[in-house]
Amino acid sequence: MNILVVKANNRPASEAVTSKMYETFMEELKGLNVTTYDVYEEDMPYFGQDLFNAFGKVQSGAELTDVEGRILAAKQKAMDALTAADVVVFAFPLWNLTIPAKLQTFIDYVYQAGFTFKYNEQGQLVSMMNDKKAIFLSARGGIYSTPEAAPLEMGVNYMRNVVGGVFGMEIINEVVIEGHNAFPERKDAIINEGMEKVKEAAAALAKELA
Repeated sequence: MNILVVKANNRPASEAVTSKMYETFMEELKGLNVTTYDVYEEDMPYFGQDLFNAFGKVQSGAELTDVEGRILAAKQKAMDALTAADVVVFAFPLWNLTIPAKLQTFIDYVYQAGFTFKYNEQGQLVSMMNDKKAIFLSARGGIYSTPEAAPLEMGVNYMRNVVGGVFGMEIINEVVIEGHNAFPERKDAIINEGMEKVKEAAAALAKELA
């Protein structure tokens, strides 16, 4: 079984809870077939007209510009990584109420009709990744689990809608650490408790794949 971990935080683990969650999870999965796709280490031009220009040039046989060639290669690499995975782990923070732009770019690369979803004869969306499973590891400094704040949270909710709703992956676990900035006097306790849940999620995955 192939595990793909999409890491979407380039801050050090000493400063970023999500990075620490990633490192803790990886430590628990030693010995398994795990690949990291670090969106901050990969060359990932932003999704836009350059990609559509590249599509047109590929069809016409015209020469690609540097950025057009890079974005086609980056898109294919992301799609290949997703194709090869049986389980996909997304490690990402909530930044400004949403996911990091680099993670959005990864999603944009693989969010493609005929790859992650399709339309049936009635025009309804049909998921194409039902054979894959997903895990979310996320952190947010504030509290967004209350009824009042939940509608503002567009990180985990967005990923649920895309990964589970559109792509059709089974979301088998979510570990969300929140409030460590809102309650600085309880910061260490909140983070430590969250890391134990990360270990439990990794152990559960390892057991399932055994």
